[in-house]
Amino acid sequence: MALVPNVVETTARGERAYDIYSRLLRDRIIFLGSEIDDDLANLVIAQLLFLDSEDPDKEINIYINSPGGSLSAGLAIYDTMRYVHPPVSTLCTGMAASAASLILVGGAKGKRLSLPHCQIVLHQPSGGMRTSQATDIEIHAREILRLREIIVGIYAKHTGRSTEQVERDIERDFFMTPEMAKDYGLIDEIIQPTEKKPFIAPASPNGHSLIPTKS
Repeated sequence: MALVPNVVETTARGERAYDIYSRLLRDRIIFLGSEIDDDLANLVIAQLLFLDSEDPDKEINIYINSPGGSLSAGLAIYDTMRYVHPPVSTLCTGMAASAASLILVGGAKGKRLSLPHCQIVLHQPSGGMRTSQATDIEIHAREILRLREIIVGIYAKHTGRSTEQVERDIERDFFMTPEMAKDYGLIDEIIQPTEKKPFIAPASPNGHSLIPTKS
């Protein structure tokens, strides 16, 4: 299990320690940073519902760096994002693949963002069947087709692409740069790093620098 760092805040009432994710939640930031499964989905959904109850008008921000995972878990997060009242901004910080790309594209219009060097991947649902019974295989095949129809509809709805094009594009793993994802309609903006201003040493009233120099 990955180490979760703590942060310490000093207030008028003294010091208080938080794990980093709880501290981010205070600023209405949810970090989705691992493979998506039912446990992770439940945590994200609980955070969305909590922030909705705290302030139904204030924006929620989801930061995404995930290789994807369970499609049903991803759809549960997507549906909850669309259910809560606040607008939900999504930001890809590394990778948004498979189910994670559904969460990325499901953000509020104009608030779907990516950092410059992210990787965004679309693909169709996989089988994962653990049966050799012909009737069970047929049932699973029908379910995969149903899920495929759902995700094609979601991508088409949020990107403005036709369902026919989306169906063609997800036949194989479709890797995108942020620029490609923006052109496709998956995201709205690419966040560029802010240029740091050069440091200028403060001057004394007589015009000399206040920063000592080596002799």
